[in-house]
Amino acid sequence: MSWFQLLFEYRGSALPKIRGRLLAVFLVACLVTVASELFGRVTSDLTIVPFTLISLALGVFLGFRNNTSYDRYWEGRKLWGRMVNDARSFTRLTLHLIAPDATEAPRLSAEQTRSLQRELVYRVIAFSHALRLHLRNELSDTSDLVRLLAPAELAGLSVQRNVPLFIANTISERIALARRQGVLRHRDVHLLENMVSDMVDVQGGCERIRNTPIPWSYTVLMHSIVAAYCFFLPFGLVATTHTLTPVVVALIAYAFLGLDAVGDELEQPFGLEDNDLPLVALTRTIEVNLRQQLGEKELPALLEPDDNHVLG
Repeated sequence: MSWFQLLFEYRGSALPKIRGRLLAVFLVACLVTVASELFGRVTSDLTIVPFTLISLALGVFLGFRNNTSYDRYWEGRKLWGRMVNDARSFTRLTLHLIAPDATEAPRLSAEQTRSLQRELVYRVIAFSHALRLHLRNELSDTSDLVRLLAPAELAGLSVQRNVPLFIANTISERIALARRQGVLRHRDVHLLENMVSDMVDVQGGCERIRNTPIPWSYTVLMHSIVAAYCFFLPFGLVATTHTLTPVVVALIAYAFLGLDAVGDELEQPFGLEDNDLPLVALTRTIEVNLRQQLGEKELPALLEPDDNHVLG
């Protein structure tokens, strides 16, 4: 998308969120302008100076809040980057460390060992899907888990308060089972368990971001100051800009209201809005990569960007 096209891009911009507020500010500016042109000054001594001083402080506070929101967004992306890498590493270790000849007294055949490897890898895929659903409060939809978990485990998910953690526990159980069945050496257990622990750490980091928003009092204060500034701005500008007041006010309000809305959207990066993290695309990448390592051919398609927005 070119620079010129970006100027008129609607989807993914702040405009869908602030259009109602922006229209209200524009209408107030129109009323103030009409009153000023018909009846003279609508305020006696109000000038642009107070608004200039407030705008400086407001810009600093909005910048701080947006930086904080973006830090949360970027940390969430780094955590999911770790999730992708951990899933790939776990699969690589599973396929090489779990083997019929891993110990002197294996109790599984080559076919049974391969089945155990597949079961472990599928559980890692299920963990990634479950984590996405957990973060988005969508665990009522288990369609992505049905093809990955045993029916008995699926039936028990409804009583689990933390489904990703439950799946992580089943992965550890299978690792212990592989050791007892002689297809995984005791000294290699910790390599796989370290991967499981790191995936659980990723879950904890994501839950910390989701469950610890920016302090509510700070958010309310920002919204209140931005709203008051934008709605009172026409009274300070009309004596200077006259009939152009609605246009000038709309441009300034778009900047402040837009920054305020962007901070709100980035604060919770695991949602379903256009600028939230593409968790569906990330979990689809994990599934395709891991199933391909298993040698499977019939794989779901990777999600591609649509109009410069990654789906999911």
